[in-house]
Amino acid sequence: MLGWFQSLMPKQGKFFDQFEAHAATLVAGAGALQRLLSGDGPIEAEIAEIVAREHEADDITRDVLQDVRRVFVTPFDRSAITDLIGVMDDAIDQMNQTANTIALYGVTRFEPEMVAMAGIAVEAARITQEAIPLLRSLSRNSERLNQLTARMIKIEGHGDATHDQGLKALFQARQDQPMQFVIGREIYSHLERIIDRFEDVANEIQGLVIDHA
Repeated sequence: MLGWFQSLMPKQGKFFDQFEAHAATLVAGAGALQRLLSGDGPIEAEIAEIVAREHEADDITRDVLQDVRRVFVTPFDRSAITDLIGVMDDAIDQMNQTANTIALYGVTRFEPEMVAMAGIAVEAARITQEAIPLLRSLSRNSERLNQLTARMIKIEGHGDATHDQGLKALFQARQDQPMQFVIGREIYSHLERIIDRFEDVANEIQGLVIDHA
């Protein structure tokens, strides 16, 4: 009876395709965020782009979680799959939160350090997009994956330093404008969380390399 039941269960999921599709939403969302903060596109249009990519990422995440429950054989432990897609989704959720904050307060001008942090997020998203397809063959690609995750962790440290530098400059410039400081600090906080979530992605990938390569 068990064998008959197992024969009806899907034996392969689309996990690698789903991871790669989600990574594409990260690149698109980070690019829109960078254009938003740099003033390279209409604010409303770039916010709408981030929101759309976040919704797309949510749909992919939902599909992954459904497949984890119904697929009989998975390429990694189920917890590893859900953890990886979870931190990837957290990254674009934070992009969405940043865009929502900007829309809520009607912010139209951004500090140089904010723009720099958005650039770091773009770089982290592109590293993620390069790394994810390599998961299809962990043993063969372990060295390159280690290089990419080390790079992502390194730029996270640069993001922390940029955040602190920007927050200090914001405080000095807005001492007589406390509300402007509070809004700017919130934007910085969301940007820092975006980069932190990419570090989480790197840690999850490193864990897969250690466990399976």
